[in-house]
Amino acid sequence: MELRQIETLVAIADGGSFSRAAITLNLAQPSLSRQIALLEEELGQRLLLRTGRGVALTVAGEHFIVHARSMLELARRARDAVRDIDDNPAGRITVGMPPRVAVGLSVPLVRAFRARFGRAVIAVQEGLSQSLRELLVAGRLDLALLFDPLPSPQLAYESLMRERLLIVAPPGSHLPERVGLAALSNYPLVLPSPPNAIRNLLDGVLGPRGIALHIIAEVGAVQTALALVREGVGCTVVPESALAMGKEGVDPVQAPIGPPAIWNRLVLATPRASPGTRLSRETARLLRELDFRSGL
Repeated sequence: MELRQIETLVAIADGGSFSRAAITLNLAQPSLSRQIALLEEELGQRLLLRTGRGVALTVAGEHFIVHARSMLELARRARDAVRDIDDNPAGRITVGMPPRVAVGLSVPLVRAFRARFGRAVIAVQEGLSQSLRELLVAGRLDLALLFDPLPSPQLAYESLMRERLLIVAPPGSHLPERVGLAALSNYPLVLPSPPNAIRNLLDGVLGPRGIALHIIAEVGAVQTALALVREGVGCTVVPESALAMGKEGVDPVQAPIGPPAIWNRLVLATPRASPGTRLSRETARLLRELDFRSGL
């Protein structure tokens, strides 16, 4: 069994077809077919089935690809560990960030990384905090910035910043100086759908208190919720830094929530089991040094 064969299988599974995998790997399709045939012959199982829409994993393929991804990740880490010996190591580091964080921090992070590691490559992968957390546990990210992640024995969390949540109302609305938790139920709310970190935080704080929110619409992202607020559809709940994501124009009305206040938390998440390469350790250091309040 060769890593080339395993890499081929993963590329085909991720792309859903031999043609997409051929482009990704820069190889001819007959070469990919040969690699898969050799792998299936060694395992004694069919791993792929051609369908009308491309290629699908068989049951055996579904079981094997979990180990295949782990083997590729282990091989990558082994290569990076050897390259790490150099004062200017090569290699690749993948950092996960929620979209709101990536917009403000990707540029300073990549610039700092390039200045420190001219031979290495940094990749920023965007996604919801829960999805990034799962990718980090699966070994598909090296480290990640997450909002209020659920505890995990496989991950270590380091708090980098916290912000108080605000209620935001359409322009021209009237809000009190502060809005208590129970009073939140009086406002028609547009909120991100679960498993969004803000929504999870609200549900976790209000649910045990028996406070039911008046939700009139659910959307996929904070930016969309703010756009609907600006159009007068309803109110929303966001941290203060999220207000900068809205379009220019008349600013919405805002007020802090509480008492008690609700705070969100941005953390740096790293795998506990992995010793970490120089690239990952230095990238973590660079992340700690970023100005989060100006970047978000």
